[in-house]
Amino acid sequence: MLSKLTRCQPLAVLCRGFHSSLSSATSVAPKKTLQRPLSSELIFEREAKYGAHNYHPLPVALERGKGVYVWDVEGRKYFDFLSAYSAVNQGHCHPKIVDALKSQSEKLTLTSRAFYNDVLGEYEELVTKMFNYNKVLPMNTGVEAGETACKLARKWAYTVKGIPKYKAKIIFAAGNFWGRTMSAISSSTDPSSYDGFGPFMPGFELIPYNDLPALERALQDPNVAAFMVEPIQGEAGVIVPDKGYLTGVRDLCTKHNVLFIADEIQTGLARTGKMLAVDHENVRPDIILLGKALSGGLYPVSAVLCDDEVMLTIKPGEHGSTYGGNPLACRVAMAALEVIEEENLAKNAEIMGNLLRSELMKTPSNIVTAVRGKGLLNAIVIRETKGEEIKPTAQTQHGEVFFNFNCR
Repeated sequence: MLSKLTRCQPLAVLCRGFHSSLSSATSVAPKKTLQRPLSSELIFEREAKYGAHNYHPLPVALERGKGVYVWDVEGRKYFDFLSAYSAVNQGHCHPKIVDALKSQSEKLTLTSRAFYNDVLGEYEELVTKMFNYNKVLPMNTGVEAGETACKLARKWAYTVKGIPKYKAKIIFAAGNFWGRTMSAISSSTDPSSYDGFGPFMPGFELIPYNDLPALERALQDPNVAAFMVEPIQGEAGVIVPDKGYLTGVRDLCTKHNVLFIADEIQTGLARTGKMLAVDHENVRPDIILLGKALSGGLYPVSAVLCDDEVMLTIKPGEHGSTYGGNPLACRVAMAALEVIEEENLAKNAEIMGNLLRSELMKTPSNIVTAVRGKGLLNAIVIRETKGEEIKPTAQTQHGEVFFNFNCR
């Protein structure tokens, strides 16, 4: 049993002086505030009081992480099976990435793109050669990468494919998730994402996932510019398409002169047992989106990769970001990519994923009804329970380690 540790850390208290027309101008000493020891309950209460209620976290208040482990404020140790939605594929606080962040933060962090910096070009060369594309457009978050891809697709549609101006369409698969901006929710089929936020962006159309005949019908429209799809749908429940689906997508997009956009924000960077999930079928999309683990969880970094025919349709001043491509982000991303290669994390994910699924399938079928996934991106389908049996967090104690599961 791990002993519970009390963390006595002071809370930030804003103490304001006051004056009254009836009092003298002498200063008033701030009142002393009793400080409560930092605890999970205090953290829950403070976030509920001062923060927007746009998330409903599991009742675990984490304080630090290292590798595959995280610790809460009471000192309890957990295996992290969530990995920040695949943002920490390299493990929490990987020393090489931390060192890169520290060293660059003491030198130069941000210039904006009004100037050149000495790190961006080095990063651009590394990432384009690693993934075999002509160009990269650096952004910060996954949803920004998705927005960038949509803009590139539309600009390419008008300047290269010849679609009439403002008539371009982008096809998405039902069940997709790529963020919560207006564009992202305009392509969503999840009511919790879009309900109450209309009107929505025009030019987005939906087809079923893993349905090549539906895609072929949609691509008959000459105004279709692109099809944007996750190689494995993550938020939808780790939905793995049929073998040959991605090959079929590539063939159909080529046949109809439509851009194939692969959203690898969650599936990419070794998570599924390959560097990219599309590598399972050896297909090359026209546009690749990267994010999350591109920084190993230390800094917001995303990237859009494509060739000159698409990338160079956007001219100076037409798209960008103050923080995109900043020296700190670039240095962190280079270290994160190097860790993936040096530690052969794609192969490790393949081996460990196969082991995980084979062992989970030995679980009695009245508990686990299905296991699906590739590499270390997996879903465990647990038998539906009712009433008091349902628990949002299952914590099984084993020695000093707690297992934290998010079961859908």
